[in-house]
Amino acid sequence: MKRLDSLKELSDLRESFKESMQDKKAQKIYLCCGTACRATGSLKVLDSLKKEAQVTGRDIDIITTGCQGLCQKGPLMKVEPHSYFYQRVSASHVPKIIGNTIIAGFPVRELLYRDSIITAPIESMNDVPFYKKQQRIVLRNNEKIDPGNINQYITHDGYLALQKALSFLTPEAVIEEIKMSGLRGRGGAGFPTGIKWETVRRSQGKIKIVVANGDEGDPGAFMDRSIMEGDPHSLLEGMLLCAYAVGANYGFIYVRHEYPLAVKNLGIALGQARELGVLGNNILGSDFSFDISIREGAGAFVCGEETALLLSIEGKRGFPVQKPPFPAEEGVWSYPTCINNIETFANVPYIIAYGSKNYSSLGTEKSKGTKVFALVGKIKNTGLIEVPMGITLREIIYDIGGGILHDKKFKAIQTGGPSGGCIPADLLDLKIDFDSLTEAGSMMGSGGLVVMDETDCMVDVAKFFLSFTQQESCGKCPPCRIGTYQMLQILERITKGEGINGDIERLENIGNMIKEGSLCGLGKTAPNPVLSTIKYFKDEYEGHINNKFCRANVCKGLGEYSIDSESCFLCGLCKEACVYDAIKDFRSSFFIDRDYCIKCKACFDVCPVDAVKIEPAGCMEKARV
Repeated sequence: MKRLDSLKELSDLRESFKESMQDKKAQKIYLCCGTACRATGSLKVLDSLKKEAQVTGRDIDIITTGCQGLCQKGPLMKVEPHSYFYQRVSASHVPKIIGNTIIAGFPVRELLYRDSIITAPIESMNDVPFYKKQQRIVLRNNEKIDPGNINQYITHDGYLALQKALSFLTPEAVIEEIKMSGLRGRGGAGFPTGIKWETVRRSQGKIKIVVANGDEGDPGAFMDRSIMEGDPHSLLEGMLLCAYAVGANYGFIYVRHEYPLAVKNLGIALGQARELGVLGNNILGSDFSFDISIREGAGAFVCGEETALLLSIEGKRGFPVQKPPFPAEEGVWSYPTCINNIETFANVPYIIAYGSKNYSSLGTEKSKGTKVFALVGKIKNTGLIEVPMGITLREIIYDIGGGILHDKKFKAIQTGGPSGGCIPADLLDLKIDFDSLTEAGSMMGSGGLVVMDETDCMVDVAKFFLSFTQQESCGKCPPCRIGTYQMLQILERITKGEGINGDIERLENIGNMIKEGSLCGLGKTAPNPVLSTIKYFKDEYEGHINNKFCRANVCKGLGEYSIDSESCFLCGLCKEACVYDAIKDFRSSFFIDRDYCIKCKACFDVCPVDAVKIEPAGCMEKARV
């Protein structure tokens, strides 16, 4: 790869790549090789494709892409120029794909997307309901390019924004463009990106540093991972533009150690960028120099907080630090540091290349652009989505997600990860933006959406998320260290049927104290799952405490167990499952001896006809009276 020594050489290279793409008549297969599709066998599909293409002698351009979005249906594949979109592809399907599609030009109908077995198949990705309401800016290249090939990134207008900035824009003009776009930080806090950059530029010091926060620790979140895996050069270009704007010469990408594919693809991208001359000294023949190093985190959730992350980069233990001074003034090794989330940086090349007006036309008044979410939980179509700010929860859950799994009733959605809140069905038409979610008692967070249905117990859900934040607390400040432990103890008592009057008020008081007194943002938001579930699902807490009953039948040790003789068909599974011999056989029927029953739920879980019933404590005695 020849090093580029001028902006014109980059422009000429891009044009030559585009011309060669237009002239090339080879058919293209875009195979998703992101982490999710790899887990379901996409690499085996890739091997089969290469072998079959060699056997048939066909001129096929096989492009291994990053995450294409619909992880539930992986491995995913697109075939051009036919625009066929295939799902759940396996190695056994490859001969049909080559024979039917590549040679004959017809789709393999069994691989096409269907909403149900009685609906017509959908041939194009853009017509699949999951993609219809999406608007891809950050993920615009994920389904188009091989993340390990810088030439493909350049062909799709990669490094065009850097070329534009170095040719026509001053650093101040770049910052002004970011401010006009309305871009806010996508890591959770939502701070205006342009203002942060402006603060770093005005900070004193010859050495300034740019840091990309890829320490994505939220359960069920994989937005940043998918960007780093599928389009690493968009992150590099965003950091380059930031460095040019704030006057930095050094950068770090902080990545979770648990993301090996992201680390690998970032390393390849950095090597290619340096070799081509878009990274390093005198970039593209200019006076601008900037280089980037990768730092791998050790899995501490608290290192997602910016001051803890910066200490970790220095090789120290990741503890949050009191602010001010802010990192923009004193960051890594006390140098002015501009730290942004991965997704934030990935937005920047689009804004600079195509203009702030184009970007700010999307979204709401105070939340511009798009947001990438990891849509998971009890929903039919899980995966990676990118939607314009202002879209409603209903549109995401039912139009994009396809509705609740097994057509059960929607109950709540957790937004913002373990530090976010649970939003109930009553607020399904709530618009997704920074301010609306905060007003509802939740937060945008980095972008996790966990869907829950009627079988979920909200007290148990709150306990799960609080247990995570309690375990991940760094322990530096007493409100977070002691307060989350006390709240967790109360929740554990409640879910065991040992709750007492006043527990709800205690949870609220301790939660508010933690929010006010914690040192960092993670501590201040740790009580959100509990406080939001009390706000919207207080009746469930009261049921656990007053009636010793879990409405969703999730919590063990609650309620009274019985067997409905009319429903029971005497299979005996409940008796086999009970290790305490509480299931008795009397006159060709089963009943539960409460002197032996410890309410472990084993009989309830194995019953195939729902004959085992759980009722609030005292209900059966009242019925007898």
